[in-house]
Amino acid sequence: MPDGTKADLPSAAHIIADRIDREGPIPLGDYMAIANDHYYASKDPLGEEGDFVTAPEISQMFGEIIGIWLADLWLRKGSPGPCHYVELGPGRGTLAKDALRSMRKFGCDPSVHFVETSPVLRARQAALHPDATWHEDMASLPEDGPLLVVANEFFDALPIEQFIATSAGWRRQMVARDRSKFVAVPSEDVAEERVSGSMSGFPDGTILERSPVSVKLLGEIASRLTKQGGPLLIIDYGYIRPGTGSTLQAVKDHLPISPFDSPGASDLTAHVDFHTLANIARTRMLKTHGPSEQGQWLKSLGIDQRAEALMAASPKEIDNILAAHQRLTHVDEMGRLFQVMAATSLDWPDPEGFSYGEE
Repeated sequence: MPDGTKADLPSAAHIIADRIDREGPIPLGDYMAIANDHYYASKDPLGEEGDFVTAPEISQMFGEIIGIWLADLWLRKGSPGPCHYVELGPGRGTLAKDALRSMRKFGCDPSVHFVETSPVLRARQAALHPDATWHEDMASLPEDGPLLVVANEFFDALPIEQFIATSAGWRRQMVARDRSKFVAVPSEDVAEERVSGSMSGFPDGTILERSPVSVKLLGEIASRLTKQGGPLLIIDYGYIRPGTGSTLQAVKDHLPISPFDSPGASDLTAHVDFHTLANIARTRMLKTHGPSEQGQWLKSLGIDQRAEALMAASPKEIDNILAAHQRLTHVDEMGRLFQVMAATSLDWPDPEGFSYGEE
């Protein structure tokens, strides 16, 4: 039997090319899904030796703050039990390790559940969380208590669809082959019914993005929280108001490349539409909070004080701690690019870290 290594798998580029040869141009969302499924199934992309670095790998402070945020909500709700920590796309398990360590200091000791499909990353997570339970999707999560759901840099990797304005109406963005290259081309069929709202008046070439996969998943999470209680915390880069233009991007070896150059061998992402996700959450009877800039959110929850405590305890690490703090909070680094949004059950308290009283 194949051992599941990369050598045993056809490349994503081969799978995509074969499908295009058989069917013609395929939707951009299908291209992105095939590429990212292969990418995450075949490697650990995190860290300096990988393609990108996420906030939990930069400093323990990030996960600790999230843990304190969750524990505070749980305590103010009356410490309901049993409760369950759920992380979507938990990477190496680093965020969960730091968050759970903080939560347990406040008496919050939830069961641990990871929604993860990558066998490579599941193995890395198991090394830190041998007692965790893994899930392919939301359907198998426990139903007997509140869910404390965290999604850090998860929604940006979910497939998007793009629609481009032409003189003949809106067309769906497709991916075709041009000799040995993949290229984006508009569909031959008009796609007006897929573009909601008043979409007239846009100049030719205008691009709109949608993520039906994200909308469906947010709806599933919201339905669970409405029934079981608990918060959802989303941290990602994205936009807070509807806009136009392509945000599809690819990173390989920490450098930007064309999204069509190396499918399955690069990290394909798009900006998260926080506006739409918040609307979906509210239609499912959840309260939404934010979005707030990551830097402001972390500072309001005490990352400055935590950095000072770490520096006092480890003077030799002062430079590293200051650099990590800067990277997580400064407006020119992750502090402004990344947004934080929460959604909570109606009967749960308002979470800390967000401004209230202004609409």
